[in-house]
Amino acid sequence: MAHDPPEPEDGGRSRDARPPAAAAAEGESRLDLASFLPYRLSILQLAVSRSLARIYTKRFALSRHEWRALAVLARESPLTAVEVAERTSMDKVQVSRAIAKLIAAGRVTRGSDPNDRRRAPLRPTAEGRAVYRGIVPLVKARERELTSALTPSEARALDRIIDKLHRRALDLRHDVSPTRDSRIGAASGN
Repeated sequence: MAHDPPEPEDGGRSRDARPPAAAAAEGESRLDLASFLPYRLSILQLAVSRSLARIYTKRFALSRHEWRALAVLARESPLTAVEVAERTSMDKVQVSRAIAKLIAAGRVTRGSDPNDRRRAPLRPTAEGRAVYRGIVPLVKARERELTSALTPSEARALDRIIDKLHRRALDLRHDVSPTRDSRIGAASGN
């Protein structure tokens, strides 16, 4: 005759022997990347960038960083390398390499500022502007292809959501620690 195992003291509510607070804390310390918004946004950005890069890499021999630098310079020149980095969210090393390649290819020129020797304004050359004009309709067409998956209402909502998340991310960029959990504050006496 088979005997049923004794029922746990908690009435069978949980097969986890740990206290509920310990189980919850462990769950909070695990990260499911597939549902983690920053990761999902990064993967989306990379997929979109790679799709666009196929257009300007093949036809115009530009890297993603070179294209970003050229695009901002074609719209807002003269700019310094620091200003290009600020406007493109690229780091200074990426910008420096991109600018050096654009200058070597004759697509950008580096000037000098007689009032400030440290300032080296960058401008696209006639060839750089022609390349920019050649790429813009192609990347805009790709953008239309991408957003065709959305209804007009979804596209407007996405624009609002992106703007809202961007503003919030800017608000949080100097915050080095996430909001403290009340359990942490209570445990540490804060």
